[in-house]
Amino acid sequence: MDPARIRNFSIVAHIDHGKSTLADRLLQRSGAVADRDMKEQMLDSMDLERERGITIKASAVTISVTVDGQEHMLNLIDTPGHVDFHYEVSRALAACEGALLVVDATQGVQAQTVANAYAAIAGNLEIIPVVNKVDLPGAHPEDTAIEIEHVLGIDSGHVQFVSAKTGLGVDEMIRAIVRHLPPPRGDAAAPLQALVFDSIYDDYRGVICYIRLFNGTIRKGQKVLLMGRGRHYVVTELGKLRPKMSPIETLAAGEVGYVVANIKMLQDVTVGDTMTDALTPAAEPLPGYQPPKQMVFCDFYPAGGEDYSELRDALQRLSLNDASFTFVPEHSEALGFGFRCGFLGLLHMDIVQERLEREAGIDVVQTAPSVTYEVLLNDGAQLQIDAAGDLPSADKYQELREPIVEVQLIIPADAVGAIMKLTEQRRGAYRKTEYLSTSRVLMTYHMPFNEILYDFYDKLKSVTRGYGTMDYHFIGYQASDLVKLDILVNSVAVDALSVILHRSNAERRGRRIIARLREEIDKHLFEIPLQAAIGSRVIARETIKAMRKNVTAKCYGGDVTRKRKLLEKQKEGKKRMKTVGRVDIPQKAFMTVLEPEE
Repeated sequence: MDPARIRNFSIVAHIDHGKSTLADRLLQRSGAVADRDMKEQMLDSMDLERERGITIKASAVTISVTVDGQEHMLNLIDTPGHVDFHYEVSRALAACEGALLVVDATQGVQAQTVANAYAAIAGNLEIIPVVNKVDLPGAHPEDTAIEIEHVLGIDSGHVQFVSAKTGLGVDEMIRAIVRHLPPPRGDAAAPLQALVFDSIYDDYRGVICYIRLFNGTIRKGQKVLLMGRGRHYVVTELGKLRPKMSPIETLAAGEVGYVVANIKMLQDVTVGDTMTDALTPAAEPLPGYQPPKQMVFCDFYPAGGEDYSELRDALQRLSLNDASFTFVPEHSEALGFGFRCGFLGLLHMDIVQERLEREAGIDVVQTAPSVTYEVLLNDGAQLQIDAAGDLPSADKYQELREPIVEVQLIIPADAVGAIMKLTEQRRGAYRKTEYLSTSRVLMTYHMPFNEILYDFYDKLKSVTRGYGTMDYHFIGYQASDLVKLDILVNSVAVDALSVILHRSNAERRGRRIIARLREEIDKHLFEIPLQAAIGSRVIARETIKAMRKNVTAKCYGGDVTRKRKLLEKQKEGKKRMKTVGRVDIPQKAFMTVLEPEE
């Protein structure tokens, strides 16, 4: 097709503002999906996406529409809205010339709306603002349009008012896409340059690459080169997603499609790589993008202890379709063999754990999540650690640095005082305040990432009565007075319960953890001391009393020395058991580190 009649665009928005529903209406109006086959969240293929009502992976689809008597090809990429999956959004935007910025008419501009809009502007994309849910009783479409102009500087005259649920205004929006978004630039006769913007694994066909052609033409049977990896492959199938895979013979500059080329492993393809012709390669690759950076780490152990190989196989299967999480073998004295896993955020971690339990049927014990710290050693070398157990002893390093994120909070104006108090408790450094309207405020803070990791979002929702939203991005490392808090059970340090935290919080947190552990660990036949320590200094202690057993119950008579002998024997047994006895720590105890503070 003539590139002048092609439009490549993404749908971006804050979570739950209606991206996937709007994509459904576009599919329906274009006739790509028959009414009888239509279902909600058509592009969300995972059961988990449907149940939670969120998009986890970006999805691409090609549809045809007729505007002003001409047929046009629209290549649409639906993206996730949650902050954890922002890397999916950045990848999708790199393959487009335009973006639909969807804003909920009942909620207005939210934190992720701002982040996604800035990402689109940074990529020089043409933005069409779309105010969705205009049919709801509490909708304020005109006010929302003014807010978009005020906050993002996008002309409110270009705003499209739609209801993705009923289809109201969708036809006008399609016309706006064709008239206002620029067509792709590219030369079909130039050497092939195709950006790999996503890839998935298929059990029968191997790796399927989603590509956007910037220059040249790709054909079935052609020998191609992945420039980053330097490997050659032969194209066995290529086609378009309509939304099912439809094989075709050629793809030309400006188009979006998929390529199958006998690539065996997902690790053989780098997302952001450039695919070119092996015989007449392009002079240089397209600018790619940074690989996803794991921000949160935790350990997964099989609950029974005997399912280690099954857990490894399940993690390998998951990693085939999600290259953004990593796992390496790990061993713990208390929990046995398991894996240290890295995730993009807490929601990503939660989803991987749920998929393990659903798809593989494996119950896992999950330790408290931690972030990556930077250690400056005495010899000047820098070391990055993601587990408290990997921290060298205090005499071997000069300083310990924690990750800092810039947090943007959009909150009701009457919650400013409560938010300032909350961020102060979490060691937040205030940066600025902007009034979006008379009733809503955008506040910016620099905060340690580990302070917003556990329950900050829940507290934010609580103090703003559900109206507060948050977006964050990593800005660097900063030296701080951090210590390693060890938890000792029966005088043995349990690595899986150790945490790195600020010294000012150590005593309070230590007391809380061992108080919870005392409730969770059952009584044994010997006394169990629970201790929280920083280095060799114990800062808190609790004791689980020994289980009492009356060994003299069957002595109905006779000399008192008989009873004494039994009591002495019991005393010796308990003494020996205390030195060799093993304390069984239940799974629930490992989650006490995560419990929110009162």
